[in-house]
Amino acid sequence: MSKLMISLVMAGMVGINGTAEPASPSVAPAATPIGSIQLPPLPYPENALEPMISAGTVGLHYGKHHRTYVDNLNKLIANSELTSVPLEEIIRVTTNSKDKEGVSIFNNAAQIWNHTFYWNSMKPKGGGKPTGAMLTAIEKSFGDYEKFRQAFLDAAMAQFGSGWVWLMADKDGLKVVKTSNADTPVAHNQKALLVCDVWEHAYYLDYQNRRKDYVAAFLDHLVNWDFATAQLGK
Repeated sequence: MSKLMISLVMAGMVGINGTAEPASPSVAPAATPIGSIQLPPLPYPENALEPMISAGTVGLHYGKHHRTYVDNLNKLIANSELTSVPLEEIIRVTTNSKDKEGVSIFNNAAQIWNHTFYWNSMKPKGGGKPTGAMLTAIEKSFGDYEKFRQAFLDAAMAQFGSGWVWLMADKDGLKVVKTSNADTPVAHNQKALLVCDVWEHAYYLDYQNRRKDYVAAFLDHLVNWDFATAQLGK
């Protein structure tokens, strides 16, 4: 039995004979066969985030980078036990992989999930101070919205190299968390509410090296607080 198969059996994702186990009610529906990891559609047209993020940036970021992760993952898992495993479970079972193939699978799967969450974290004419339950939660955890905004900007600027800045929720309240490269809340069973991609390809065409201006535009004009609030309520 391969190391990957052993990991899947221990995680309860396949039976000892290698057949897929039914997903538990808390797990997303099982993935469909080989090559079926799909590039999720954008929630809006490529030009919908202008002028904060150009159609050119979205086209490159979504159409090239995001799509490449999908294509790579399908190639990596073809004819393996992972073809019948949901994306989130692919991430979890490969989180601590030491071998080259497992790391590649994790990186591509995690980037698919992160990017999909990023696109949904934005909407045209979004951003600014939220209302209702989200504002209440922010004020309880950060003091006020402006302190949250500054904490998010500070985390984005403190992230060295490529990565992500998240607003997350746990039993102690809301937190701003930064992660490097392909690291994702899914790997740590954390609850994400929204995310900003701070890899350079997310902003360089529009902002060059001005990451702070890009993140400020994200917060002030793009954040989809409806999406974040829906995650908070789950």
